[in-house]
Amino acid sequence: MLGTVATIAREEGAAALWKGIVPGLHRQCVFGGLRIGLYEPVKNLYVGENHVGDVPLTKKILAALTTGALGITVANPTDLVKVRLQAEGKLPPGVPRRYTGALNAYSTIVRQEGVTALWTGLGPNIARNAIINAAELASYDQVKQTILKIPGFTDNVFTHLLSGLGAGFVAVCIGSPVDVVKSRMMGDSAYKSTLDCFVKTLKNDV
Repeated sequence: MLGTVATIAREEGAAALWKGIVPGLHRQCVFGGLRIGLYEPVKNLYVGENHVGDVPLTKKILAALTTGALGITVANPTDLVKVRLQAEGKLPPGVPRRYTGALNAYSTIVRQEGVTALWTGLGPNIARNAIINAAELASYDQVKQTILKIPGFTDNVFTHLLSGLGAGFVAVCIGSPVDVVKSRMMGDSAYKSTLDCFVKTLKNDV
């Protein structure tokens, strides 16, 4: 990882490491706000207002899948622009860039490809973010619930830190395959569908 960072900084300049940061911020504000903000209300909706005791893991997973899917459906245009701006850095010197910035990318995509193009890769993006959101939020909830049952542990910063570490590990392990497919579909129009991208990725990388 550090070698990749050094190579990008050397070949493209240090600023290239922040390529796509504007749409990245757009994405985090929209997607992050929706997926986290809606999680508790949706979870409560699934268990019912009269529920007493611990929430079943299946309900936590279902709630996180729902909020992840809803959040990224709204935020997909920001993700698309982020991926495309980051891909611009791979172009050889002298090759003209398609976009001058985030706002220009949004308008250029709409003008040249149509409004619906902003939702390119929505299928794998929903799969990726719903799955990662479920793995992250549900596992965080579950790990914290388990830790709090251990004598000596209380609902403090250390418990939250342990829960976050566990949730991050689970989310990365589960979400990596769909993350690859999502990025390839958004960065390359050669794929006909999510399944086509998945099959070609397996074929080329195996």
